[in-house]
Amino acid sequence: MQKDVLLEIVKQNQYTSSFSFDRITEQNSSLRLNDRTASIGFIYRHIGETINLFSQFLGVATDVRNTTMGEVDTGQHFDIGYSRELIERGFKVLEELVENSSDEDWLKPVDTPFFGTVSKVRLFAHALFHTSNHAGQIALTLAKGRKPSVDETE
Repeated sequence: MQKDVLLEIVKQNQYTSSFSFDRITEQNSSLRLNDRTASIGFIYRHIGETINLFSQFLGVATDVRNTTMGEVDTGQHFDIGYSRELIERGFKVLEELVENSSDEDWLKPVDTPFFGTVSKVRLFAHALFHTSNHAGQIALTLAKGRKPSVDETE
């Protein structure tokens, strides 16, 4: 039953996030909520990178490189198709992790540089919350965002 519950949580997170993610295009990827916030394209890439990078702490190797965590959006362009692939791959990794983990595995400790030592299930939950949080930022930016001013892109 535990696996079924965790899989349902992943599926719901993916479904809820899709309401924002499915509206992202190359044309709206440069929108920002204000001068100090990251663009939709940057946030979208960040989600794709982090969902895969968090998985490393859960024992799943990845070839995904960090280009957004701890970085500032300077107006660089991110390929939306590739970001979408990263996110799809990340959700698949989480589903496979659930399928291949025993009930006992979820309470095992994981050392992280940002939370210290936490259980695998707490880090799993954080990966999903992180995705939802940024999906909400994207939704707000799609509704209220604007193109960056000229001096922001220089």
